[in-house]
Amino acid sequence: MKPLEGVRVVAVEHFGAAPYGTMFLASLGADVVRIENAAAGGDPARRTGPHLLGDSDSQYFQSWNLGKRSVALDLKRERPEFENLVKGADALVNNLRGDLPARLGLDYASLAPINAALVCVHLSAYGRDNERAAWPGYDFLMQAEAGLMSLTGEPDGPPARYGTSMIDCMAGMTAAAALLACLLRARATGKGCDVDTSLFEVALHQLGYAATWYLNEGEAAARLPRSAHLSLVPVQTFPSADGWIFVMCMTDRFWVTLTELLGRGDLRHDARFATQAARLEHRAALSAVLDGEFRRQPTGFWLERLSGKVPVAPVNDVARALENPFVQEIGMVQTVPHPQRPGFRVLASPVRIDGERPQPKVCE
Repeated sequence: MKPLEGVRVVAVEHFGAAPYGTMFLASLGADVVRIENAAAGGDPARRTGPHLLGDSDSQYFQSWNLGKRSVALDLKRERPEFENLVKGADALVNNLRGDLPARLGLDYASLAPINAALVCVHLSAYGRDNERAAWPGYDFLMQAEAGLMSLTGEPDGPPARYGTSMIDCMAGMTAAAALLACLLRARATGKGCDVDTSLFEVALHQLGYAATWYLNEGEAAARLPRSAHLSLVPVQTFPSADGWIFVMCMTDRFWVTLTELLGRGDLRHDARFATQAARLEHRAALSAVLDGEFRRQPTGFWLERLSGKVPVAPVNDVARALENPFVQEIGMVQTVPHPQRPGFRVLASPVRIDGERPQPKVCE
């Protein structure tokens, strides 16, 4: 039995943020019922290419919606059918613009007379109760405004966003966690509630310690060369003879081990590099020295020598990342049957329960 069997979640969702969170709920056993407006063509993600699966499905859509089922429903014209779904649900999730849930009757005040224990989760761009409530918004905008792009990329290059829609994913997981917490309370009290989060709030929260430093010390973090850590050294990429490698000496112990495995024990006795504070002060000098060492051999050589002793990883492209034998060993790729693609391969859930990964199904 999966942990969330018996839990029903109705989802008025599209594209990425809410779908990512509800996909995790589905993988844990929840019955996630997506509402799509057929007259409007359903979720636009169904038509997002380049890799389509027939006329109304795509690999992009399935990446966000495995394990769910969809129903065609017009919220404005088929309200009785919608309310019938909500009566038997534990939660209702939407990722609409912030001004729409109340107008469409998707908030707790509108639905409590039908289902007093319903948890209504609203994942908007900027929230429902402020001057931006009616603004559309997407992941990359949040990375820009929340300061995340200012921390990404090389110092002498333009600001850069994260390579995928990470704020969508983080916001979806934030919403899912809040949903489950409020569901526990609703089952104990019989009373549901509204739950709000937004892409902007989640993006800002991802600043983490960089925000704490600025709020308390006035120190604004900036981009560093080679994706380096703001305060720990050496934690960055280094060029090998045939690519790049990421090394993370988060503690003095790892630094000592690295010097030994490089055959450069002299470095830890150099006053410039003897302590974490000294290495931070002389980051550029140390980087130049280590560049010379790592360039002597290919990435594979360094992985064989350092792995398991010093935190290290190859800098892979997507193809190398997915063809990594370790990915196969831990079962992170699964095959699910699809009417248009019988051998459809997807990433598995990163969660195992009692040693087993959930077996996904395609969303229909």
